[in-house]
Amino acid sequence: MSFRTPVTQFTKRVSHSTINKLTATPTTPLWNRTSADQSRLLATHVPPVTQDATSSRGPTAMVFMNMGGPSTTDEVGDFLSRLFADADLIPLGRFQNYLGPLISKRRTPKIQKQYSAIGGGSPIRKWSEYQAAEMCKILDKTSPESAPHKPYVAFRYAKPLTEEMYSQLLEDGFGNGRGGRAVAFTQYPQYSCSTTGSSLNELWKWRQKLEGKSAGPTVANDGSINWSVIDRWPAHPGLVDAIALNIEDKLQEYPEDQRKDVVLLFSAHSLPMDVVNRGDPYPAEVAATVHAVMQRLGNSHPYRLVWQSQVGPKSWLGAQTSDTVSNYIAKGQKNMILIPVAFTSDHIETLYELDEEVIGESGHKDTIKRAESLNGHPVFIQALADIAKAHLDSGIICSKQLGLRCPGCTNERCAASKKFFIGQGLGATFAV
Repeated sequence: MSFRTPVTQFTKRVSHSTINKLTATPTTPLWNRTSADQSRLLATHVPPVTQDATSSRGPTAMVFMNMGGPSTTDEVGDFLSRLFADADLIPLGRFQNYLGPLISKRRTPKIQKQYSAIGGGSPIRKWSEYQAAEMCKILDKTSPESAPHKPYVAFRYAKPLTEEMYSQLLEDGFGNGRGGRAVAFTQYPQYSCSTTGSSLNELWKWRQKLEGKSAGPTVANDGSINWSVIDRWPAHPGLVDAIALNIEDKLQEYPEDQRKDVVLLFSAHSLPMDVVNRGDPYPAEVAATVHAVMQRLGNSHPYRLVWQSQVGPKSWLGAQTSDTVSNYIAKGQKNMILIPVAFTSDHIETLYELDEEVIGESGHKDTIKRAESLNGHPVFIQALADIAKAHLDSGIICSKQLGLRCPGCTNERCAASKKFFIGQGLGATFAV
């Protein structure tokens, strides 16, 4: 979600030329599809499954968690309402229930106009459904013991919402006395309590509502869904390689005599400093991604990690992306590449905030460029499959980090959520 100009502007659709460019990759013939074929794929239907309450094998539900975005202008109001109601992402204190609806209502008309101007909706759902479906196809081949793998998407603020995804799981044959395994796979590579933490809190809430409250670990044969979590992957080699390849492609657009002096600006969503000072691991994990990418590039170019989407009077983690670009231009540096380092697909932060605001208003659109987002890059899709397979094979429920609360955390819902997911490992019997 972009906040540079109060919950700033939203996104334009991915162009057909961009999709065609991606789908033309000769090593992945499955991409050679018409637009109608792609639309059918992106709206993947998950057929019902047969579950055995004692089974530790397939089918396996692979649930992609992300923020989401409104697919049409009509969805903008509901999207903003949910977003400003989430104290994990936008803490407004004791006035949350009053200020949240007020802010979202006032901003909706402006944001709807921005969506209309850039295509009418966010592509994040299409990309998420595509990524999940293609990953599951690979997993069915590489991990037959947990197949079939069923793709699901759970957005925090837009359709399909977490509760909609969970209801679909139950309808498709998971849980409700039939057991089954599901993996909550965050699509935020770097963990933050404001993003992955919020999504897991929401998933836990709806698990309790729809499958019954559980004070302790899930018993393996009680018929409820056994959950495990992929909660972070900031330096996975496949993620690093995909980002680096996109940077190398963009560098080729500069004249050879200027290429080596291009400044690389890795841009990630910022956090309020009170969240950072609480001990949120996000800044360190984003820095780990940047460090790994620069190592992969052989430290070939000067670079900085910068932060975007700040909003409101609070102090936020900086330096801001927009300010950094302006300051470098003033110093005479006009060759720069902006690199989305914390997003796995295009949405508002890339398509509007970076492309239209930061680059579009810089006065140097010919020399300030943006590296492509990961979207459907075949190296990235393979990375998702590799991460998932390693998780499935390991039998590990979640990372060691997930159980460690921020030192300044006072959110009891966060504590209960973490306790639940860690507790899944005490009762589940997954095949390794």
